[in-house]
Amino acid sequence: MKKIYGSASEALDGLLFDGMTIAAGGFGLCGIPELLIAAIRDAGTKDLTFASNNAGVDGFGLGLLLESRQVKKMMSSYVGENAEFMRQYLSGELELEFNPQGTLAERMRAGGAGIAGFYTRTGVGTQIADGKEHKDFNGETFVLEEGIFADLSIVKAWKADTTGNAIFRKTARNFNPPAAKCGKVCVLEVEEIVEPGTLDPDAIHLPGIYVNRLIQGEHEKRIEQRTTRAA
Repeated sequence: MKKIYGSASEALDGLLFDGMTIAAGGFGLCGIPELLIAAIRDAGTKDLTFASNNAGVDGFGLGLLLESRQVKKMMSSYVGENAEFMRQYLSGELELEFNPQGTLAERMRAGGAGIAGFYTRTGVGTQIADGKEHKDFNGETFVLEEGIFADLSIVKAWKADTTGNAIFRKTARNFNPPAAKCGKVCVLEVEEIVEPGTLDPDAIHLPGIYVNRLIQGEHEKRIEQRTTRAA
C-alpha cells in the first residue's frame, strides 16, 4: 500500500470536498500541519468545519484559511491569538463551538475509538453545557459530550517510518495523536521519513495503522509569542 506522496497537494488529492469536517493537530503553533493547511487553501475547498485546539494566528496556520474565507465553523478551545478569527466571530461570519481543552481532546480520542459519546463534569453549570443531556452519577452531575468523527485528519509529526509509525516532539503530542485517530482518512506530514526498524518501538506515539498518506517537507516553525530578555 502506497503511503508516501511527493507533496501536500498530492497527498490530499481526491480527499477534499466542500462542507467537510477536518480534525487538525497542533497546539498553538507547535506541531501544526502547516504544509497541508496551505495545500487546502490552494485547493479552494470551502464551507469547512475544523476541529482544532486553536485557529493559528493571523497569516499562518489555520489563520490562512480564515483569511481566505474557507472556514465555516471552528470547534476549538482557544482562539485568543487570531484577530481575524475574533472579527469574523463577532460579526457573525464564523460559527464557533467552544470546548474545554480536555473535553476537545477526549472528543477526538473518543471518535478514534469508535465511542459515540461520554459524560464529563467539565462545563456543568456553564454555557458549555446548555442544551446537552445531563445525568447524575453517585450524586454528581455530568454532561454528555459527543465524540468527533471527522472526514479527514491532518497532523504533523517529527519523524515517521515509511509505514507511518510516528513520533511527536514535546507539546506537539498534545492534540496530534487524538486528531489523527478520529478521521476517516489521516494525512501525516513529517520532518523526516526513515526506514522501518529505525525507530524504537517503545517510542512510537502513533501506530502506522492510523496513517493513510504521508509526506515529508520543510517547516517554518514560527514562534507564537517570542519573549526575550535584555542583552
